[in-house]
Amino acid sequence: MVGEATKLRSEELNLNLCFEKLMMLDAGFGGKTGGVKMEGVVITEWKDIPMELLLRIGSLVDDRTIIMASGVCSGWRDAICLGLTHLSLSWCKKHMNELVLSLAPKFTKLQTLVLRQDKPQLEDNAVEAIANSCHDLQDLDLSKSFKLSDRSLYALAHGCPNLTKLNISGCTAFTDHGLAYLTSFCQKLKILNLCGCVKAATDIALQAIGRNCNQLQSLNLGWCENVGDVGVMSLAYGCPDLRYVDLCGCVCITDDSVIALANRCPHLRSLGLYYCRNITDRAIYSLAHSRVKNKPGMWESMKDRYDEEGLRSLNISQCTALTPPAVQALCDTFPALHTCSGRHSLVMSGCLNLTSVHCVCAIQAHRTATSIPHPAH
Repeated sequence: MVGEATKLRSEELNLNLCFEKLMMLDAGFGGKTGGVKMEGVVITEWKDIPMELLLRIGSLVDDRTIIMASGVCSGWRDAICLGLTHLSLSWCKKHMNELVLSLAPKFTKLQTLVLRQDKPQLEDNAVEAIANSCHDLQDLDLSKSFKLSDRSLYALAHGCPNLTKLNISGCTAFTDHGLAYLTSFCQKLKILNLCGCVKAATDIALQAIGRNCNQLQSLNLGWCENVGDVGVMSLAYGCPDLRYVDLCGCVCITDDSVIALANRCPHLRSLGLYYCRNITDRAIYSLAHSRVKNKPGMWESMKDRYDEEGLRSLNISQCTALTPPAVQALCDTFPALHTCSGRHSLVMSGCLNLTSVHCVCAIQAHRTATSIPHPAH
C-alpha cells in the first residue's frame, strides 16, 4: 500500500509540474508567490484556472495525462469531460475494460475513441457503457477485441447511430447477424474495417451493408474467406461511392465481383485482390473499360485532379491466371498504376508470368537509358 501511495503521489507531482509548465508557456505566467494574476483574476489554486485555458492546456498533453487531470478536482473533471472529443486508450496495457467503464459516463462528448489492443482486454460491458453514454461517437476502433460478442454490436446499433468509421478488424467472435443488425441502424458508415472477421463478413452481412450503407467509401474484407460474389455484387450495387475495397484472401470471389465493382463504382481508386486466384483477364479488362465507360457521364464535372486519375492502387499478387496483355492494358489505361521502383502501386508479387508488364514511366526510363551513347573504350 505504501508503494502504491508513493507511486500515485509521484504521478500527481509529475502532473502538476507538467501543467504548471504548460500554463507558463501558454499564458506567460511568472513564478510569483501568492497566486498568479490574469485579466484581473488571481489564481491561487488549480481549480481557479479558467475553463478555456484548461482546455487549451489539455490539448497540448497526451491522453494519459488528460485522464489523470480529470481526477484533480471537480472543476477540472467537468471542464475536461465537456471539452474532450478525441481519446485514445491504446497505451493502456492492463485493465482497459475497467478504465472504459469508469470513463465512459464522464466523457459523453467523445466523437473519436481508439481502443486498439495488443492483447484482448475489452468485454461487452465496456462497449455497452460507451453506447449508453457516448451518443455523439463517430469514429470507433475496437480492433483485436477477441472477447467481444454480438452484444457489443447490438449496443452500438442503438447507442451510436452517427458512426461513420468503425474498425472491428480481428474481432473474430462477431457474427454476420450482429453485423447486419448494426448496419440497419448505423447507416452513415463511410469507412468499415472487417479484416479477419471471418464469421461476421459473409454474403448475408454484405447484402445488409449494400441495403443500408449507401454512403460507404472504404471497406476492408481482407482474409474473410466466406465472402462470395453475391455479397460483393450487393455491395457494388448498393454502395456506388466505394473507393477503397480490400478483397485480399477472399478466395471464393470470381470475375463477377470485380466486374460489378468496375461497372457500378465509378470512384473506385484502390482494389486489393491478393490471392484471389479465380480472377482472370475478364475482370482486368472490365476495370480498364470502366474508365472509358464512366468518362462521358462523370468526368466532365470532376474538378479533383486525383479523381480524374481513376484507379491508383491495385494488388494482384498471386493472381496467377492473369496474362501480360490484360494487365498491360490496365496499366496503360490508368497512368497512376506504377510498377517502377519506389512507387509500386501495381503489386504483382508471385506472378512470374507478368514480369513483362511495365508502367509508362518505367518504359520511358528504359528508353532514356538505352538512348544515352556509351563512351568509347
